[in-house]
Amino acid sequence: MRTFINIGERTNVTGSAKFRKLILAGDYQAALQVARDQVANGAQIIDVNMDEGMLDAVAAMVRFLNMIAGEPDISRVPIMIDSSRWEVIEAGLKCVQGKGIVNSISLKEGEEPFLEHARKVRRYGAAVVVMAFDEQGQAETAERRVAICTRAYRLLVDKVGLPPEDIIFDPNIFAVATGIEEHNDYCLAYFEAARRIKEELPFAHVSGGLSNVSFAFRGNEPVREAMHAVFLYHAIAAGMDMGIVNAGQIAVYEEIPEGLRERVEDVILNRRPDATERLLEIAGQFKGEAKAKVVDDSWRQLPVGERLTHALVNGISEFIEADTEAARQAAARPIEVIEGPLMAGMNVVGDLFGAGKMFLPQVVKSARVMKQAVAYLLPFMEAEKDGQPQQNAGKILLATVKGDVHDIGKNIVGVVLQCNNYQVIDLGVMVPAAKILEAATRENVDVIGLSGLITPSLDEMCYLAAEMKRLGFTQPLLIGGATTSRVHTAVKIQPNYDGPLVYVPDASRAVGVCSGLLATDGAAYAAKVRTEYQSVREAHSRKRDDSQRLPLAQARANRLKVAFDGYLPPVPTAPGVTVFDDYPLDELTGRIDWTPFFRVWELAGTYPTILDDAVVGETARNVYADAQAMLKRMVAERWVRARGVIGFWPANSVGDDDIEVFSDDRRRGVLATIHTLRQQMPRGRDGRANLALADFIAPRESGVADWIGGFAVSTGEGLDAVVKDFERQHDDYHSIMAKALADRLAEALAERMHERVRKEFWGYAAAEALSNEALIKEEYRGIRPAPGYPACPDHTEKRTLFDLLQAEHNAGITLTESFAMVPAASVAGYYFSHPESRYFGVGRIHRDQVDDYARRKGVNLKEMERWLSPILAYDPDLGNG
Repeated sequence: MRTFINIGERTNVTGSAKFRKLILAGDYQAALQVARDQVANGAQIIDVNMDEGMLDAVAAMVRFLNMIAGEPDISRVPIMIDSSRWEVIEAGLKCVQGKGIVNSISLKEGEEPFLEHARKVRRYGAAVVVMAFDEQGQAETAERRVAICTRAYRLLVDKVGLPPEDIIFDPNIFAVATGIEEHNDYCLAYFEAARRIKEELPFAHVSGGLSNVSFAFRGNEPVREAMHAVFLYHAIAAGMDMGIVNAGQIAVYEEIPEGLRERVEDVILNRRPDATERLLEIAGQFKGEAKAKVVDDSWRQLPVGERLTHALVNGISEFIEADTEAARQAAARPIEVIEGPLMAGMNVVGDLFGAGKMFLPQVVKSARVMKQAVAYLLPFMEAEKDGQPQQNAGKILLATVKGDVHDIGKNIVGVVLQCNNYQVIDLGVMVPAAKILEAATRENVDVIGLSGLITPSLDEMCYLAAEMKRLGFTQPLLIGGATTSRVHTAVKIQPNYDGPLVYVPDASRAVGVCSGLLATDGAAYAAKVRTEYQSVREAHSRKRDDSQRLPLAQARANRLKVAFDGYLPPVPTAPGVTVFDDYPLDELTGRIDWTPFFRVWELAGTYPTILDDAVVGETARNVYADAQAMLKRMVAERWVRARGVIGFWPANSVGDDDIEVFSDDRRRGVLATIHTLRQQMPRGRDGRANLALADFIAPRESGVADWIGGFAVSTGEGLDAVVKDFERQHDDYHSIMAKALADRLAEALAERMHERVRKEFWGYAAAEALSNEALIKEEYRGIRPAPGYPACPDHTEKRTLFDLLQAEHNAGITLTESFAMVPAASVAGYYFSHPESRYFGVGRIHRDQVDDYARRKGVNLKEMERWLSPILAYDPDLGNG
């Protein structure tokens, strides 16, 4: 008979709303009672997690574990320290009495971080949970799960010396009965993986998070409990030793009603193709609900104000004009409809969004309905011509700074602010500082918000802040965008401006920041942020002072030693430039990587598992369905044009870190020089090299005739007209959706081009046969790094690439003065074919390399420091490099 250990899940701020509220409120005594109840209900280990954005997770973990140590009825069971941040885990390990358990480590960042953490686990005498997750992502098939666990086992036992009985594998419990056919075998794959782990990896344990399996039936606790019991019945038989469960809510397998148990078992074991539909047929009986759902239009009987609120909250536009007219008839003036029932409805939307009960796609749909109502009222307000201004919470100016063309995030922020009664003036993209400040003065705005995606935008923000100070501006300045950060805002931007300045990481924070700045005690709020940023600057300065770094010569001496002797580089089958003027869109849709699409909507998770997420799953499914519908139209009606150019040239590395591109295969005339940067971080004694992209190209003195490739692709032509059409209809939701899909299509075109390069145009992997999932995970030979990204973080190198490809003419893509690509839905980069080529991040670099790099490029040091400012490991103004 097998034993099973219950791991209590309720002392986890990400899994228990009650526990999270207690911890955030500082009520640790009540939080202790949650732990006590878990032990009383049969938990033999308790999982403690403090990963919450508003918490100091390290301090919370230390405080809670120290309190547990004084509670004999809790501390008698082992503690599982659960966090995605190693510093939190290590702080917890220093507190636990007896043998702790770390949850978790994995190979997702490679072997070296994995081994480093594992050695520390051993030093603390703890056991460890190892996720079936590697550099390619989470394992889904039984074969991949076992392969990853076997690799981890050998590393832990053979290299770290960790006792095998201290290893707990989590081979990934995923949701089933989701309606997606590929998910149907997930439980069987887990059972097979558990069985093989127990057979092939002696003394190791098998665990998992049980609640994942039943996400498709959230809200129906009887069915969920039945699924958990059936899963455990088979998983324990297969070898599962322990699991994270709600110890007080495990049904007895034999006591599950027979009809329910049979259908649940059909789902868990995938015994028949209609298993999900058959379980759905009876699920409502156990929840006390009727099976069939009918459209509930009872809200149409509510008073008009409540109808408007319902329409706004649910994004229903079907009746909005009729209801708005009814409200107008009842009001003395049309403006009263906006300031009254419409704003009341939007306040409900804002409250629900702030409370986490609505998600960004729903809020954007609400804004669409609001704009349609306001558009209906505008002619009536114009007719009055009374000039009375509408009351609002404040006037906000938003702009994407000069040189940058990316605006999806900025547009979403604008929508969210409008939903909370702020008047938003959006100046668009590529807006010079003078225009931003002129508009801010003319419109007498309360707040200025800047957005940028590419790294040169950061420098432009610093300049604009300095201009605001020089000209005597006092309005709060908000900073946002993908490449911005709290540290950069505090260290680089704030010293240039004396007024309030706040970094806004995402749209959900914008309203809170604006309301805090514009409140009666806004000065106190701004002062608090300024004090926090001062601490950030001081910490950053200490970190830089203490940072280790290798001299450039030493880093170069530790370059990747590629064996080019005897290597025969593949010769492209189509050397030179090949142009694709109108690439078929329908060839790209199946190659879309959907995970970044959901990030646009601030929905956290990985596709396809996000569709089953307990929190955002329903919203994710809805926005995904809308995307599929738009994508179908986008392709059928040819909303955008896909264009691209690829090229291949003879090349060799020269000097230490440069690549010469030759005009012909005789290699006599140099067509261009590509300059690369090298990692300067210490690599320790583990044998890892300090990489530069030049390492992957044969040195000229080797006599090996190597090649390099390049590409530039775009799916943005035609998009502006589509977006403007939606904007004319006051439809931000579909405007943002169109931009997000165009971006995904551009990435899909880049992926498709790379596939064809490997199989046809360069032809070094002609027999390659990979699934779209494998392509997304980059399970192929060769890389396609892009200028401005981690392996080659200098955006100015795009100019050389574009000249080689004649990208403006051949692909219709131009570069701004900051080297952003127009259209925004564009991707460009290099092709490397060597089997040892790999993606990496250069990381921070130091003055000796910047000086050398500037000399190689023929640019003065200050100019080069400006372009490379985000990756400098020193402050150019302090001379500490």
